[in-house]
Amino acid sequence: MRHRARAQAGARSNDPLRPRLRPAPSQSLRLRKQLHSHALKLGFSSDVYVQNTLMNMYSPNEITLVNVLTACARARDIETGKQLFDEMPERNIFCWNIMIKGHVEDSDYKEALRLCRFHYFKDGCCSCKDYCGLAPNAHTFPFLLKGFTRDDDVVQCGYELHAHAVKFGLSANSHVRNALLRMYAVGGKVDSARELFDSCSERDVVLWNAMISGYNRNTLFEESCRLFVSMARECVRPNGITYISVLSACAKMRNLDCGKQIHQCVITSSHLPELRLQNALIEMYQQCSDMEAAWRVFVEMPTRDVISWTALVVGFAKSGEVDRARELFDQMPQRDLVSWTAMINGYVAANKFKAALEVFRAMQVAMVRPDAFTMVTVLTACAQLGALEVGEWIRTYMDRNQIKMDIAVGNALIDMYSKCGCVKNAVEVFDRMTCKDRFTWTAIISGLALNGHGEDAIYWFYKMVETDVRPDGVTYIGALTACAHAGLVDKGRQLFSSMITRHGIMPNVTHYGCLVDLLSRSGQLEEALETINNMPMKPNSAVWGALLAACRVHGNLEIAELAGKHLLRMDLPDSAAYLLLSNIYAKSNKFDEAHEMREAIRAKGIRKEPGCSSVEMNGEIHEFVAGDRSHPRSSEIYSKLEEMSKELNAAGYVADTSEIFVSMVEKEKANAINEHSERLAIAFGLISSESGATIRVAKNLRICVDCHNAMKFLSEIYKREIVVRDRKRFHRFINGLCSCNDYW
Repeated sequence: MRHRARAQAGARSNDPLRPRLRPAPSQSLRLRKQLHSHALKLGFSSDVYVQNTLMNMYSPNEITLVNVLTACARARDIETGKQLFDEMPERNIFCWNIMIKGHVEDSDYKEALRLCRFHYFKDGCCSCKDYCGLAPNAHTFPFLLKGFTRDDDVVQCGYELHAHAVKFGLSANSHVRNALLRMYAVGGKVDSARELFDSCSERDVVLWNAMISGYNRNTLFEESCRLFVSMARECVRPNGITYISVLSACAKMRNLDCGKQIHQCVITSSHLPELRLQNALIEMYQQCSDMEAAWRVFVEMPTRDVISWTALVVGFAKSGEVDRARELFDQMPQRDLVSWTAMINGYVAANKFKAALEVFRAMQVAMVRPDAFTMVTVLTACAQLGALEVGEWIRTYMDRNQIKMDIAVGNALIDMYSKCGCVKNAVEVFDRMTCKDRFTWTAIISGLALNGHGEDAIYWFYKMVETDVRPDGVTYIGALTACAHAGLVDKGRQLFSSMITRHGIMPNVTHYGCLVDLLSRSGQLEEALETINNMPMKPNSAVWGALLAACRVHGNLEIAELAGKHLLRMDLPDSAAYLLLSNIYAKSNKFDEAHEMREAIRAKGIRKEPGCSSVEMNGEIHEFVAGDRSHPRSSEIYSKLEEMSKELNAAGYVADTSEIFVSMVEKEKANAINEHSERLAIAFGLISSESGATIRVAKNLRICVDCHNAMKFLSEIYKREIVVRDRKRFHRFINGLCSCNDYW
């Protein structure tokens, strides 16, 4: 009975349809490594029987050492493969190739090159007889050339390997040719790639594709399209990869006409429906802003993947149809990191920063881990909203999850801290960054300027000039703005001059606007007007507006009227110029002219842009508009407003209603001012935060004169630091004073 059972068991074990029990791959590999290690320690590795057993152990169904090495290479177990390779008394060409391939795939390109030079080459010459009599074959060079990624690789080694391929008679091999061409293209030596391409007497579709792809890699997209036309002339039939590459070139060039022609070629070919090709068509159309054509391709697709959906989400968001993009995003059967980031970026591009943060929170709930690019986009939203708490949380999250802090992330952090009024933190991030580019320096200079630290901004500007990083026009705007806000007139003149003399940057209308603002703020209105008259381009509304705003501060009616007339001729859609001119007339006791300006506002139906202020509490953004009663805590907010009003009156505050242009009695005007959006935000901040905590408000418009006065009183009454970021700059109110020194 026992023998019969064993026989039946043996029969069952030989049944080819019966599944065999094997240890888990990870456990099996670990056990095999342990046995191999013991064999080495006991000195049995040179025994033929042990070697055969080791080979069978690593690859039970294959008995050659080549297959053992191949298995190690596929498993990325280069150390085990190296150990076996070193023990071999004789090595054939396949073993050498596998080891070279394994090192390249393990990103150890230098070791792969060392192996190749050691075995095949000596002092740049073929020395096969000194090295086992072996020579490289058609697989050696493609394996090795795959590791090229940079220009210096090609300069140092690429030409040497090309020369050896010629010496060994392998340069005519199609695999070697394609690898050489790719190597030149990846290394930026596109002319060498084209020279090699033109020297080939026989060119198959793979070689054409490699050359087209090479042009794309080097952003020579027009050359890609020209080569595609040449390919058709030589009657070489394109394949799917060809069409994908050329469509990519059309997308990068935003060449819709060329893209449509390629689409027609695709339709007449036999390559549709193919998912990758249809995705390339959607990408081309969305890059060329033809979303209806992209939508038609999408609708006709029998199958779609996450790339198809994401391309449409990106396209609709870029075209301003962010709601349609969100609708598609919500319908996606699955979402990856790219699709989540695309939706966040779409909201940021549409200035819907609060919605961007809401999508980011949903991304966290979906357990999708963001990358550095996502973080840059979210930090941009935080910067625009003044959401310091969320920005701080993102920084902590990146540290905890070891998300790389590259230059882009560092720049975004500097921008976020600066626009949240935390200049000290911005400077700390700047100091910690080991690599800084032009955007890094510009971010810290502009951030310091925005926060009223003009002299510090200029200090860092000159530090930048001392480095190898060259300032650009945007950097100079930051530096000139710093001078304007700090009243550094002479320094501003020097900087404006150095743009041309030192860095060869021709000032544009924005630079002239900064210079006019600098001169106007300091009271040098005549020089500012002369600067405008001598501008090499037509001054815009920002230039005349800077002069007009300064005339209000310095009480110069004559120049104010001149600036106002230029602004009114521009037929601007907002009421700012009319209102400023009306206030200047009123202060000069020209009430008829002031009334005329206000009547013009009504007659033209010009509406003042509604002010919106936001304040962050416990990581949530709360937004308010003037007279807003939609907030869940509205009754508490207005109760606090009433208390604030009483405290202000007791402290000697008198409302300034000069900027209220509607027909109201003075009491009604005072009540309207009391319900301005920034005051609602301050009231909410007072009832929602601990005593003594800083209240940070971000406003979309310039803060009005009355609210500016009220904030000074409130900072002293409630012993709070109040930071208000308006359209132009930061105002930091502490103990009854503002950081702008009423110079805004």
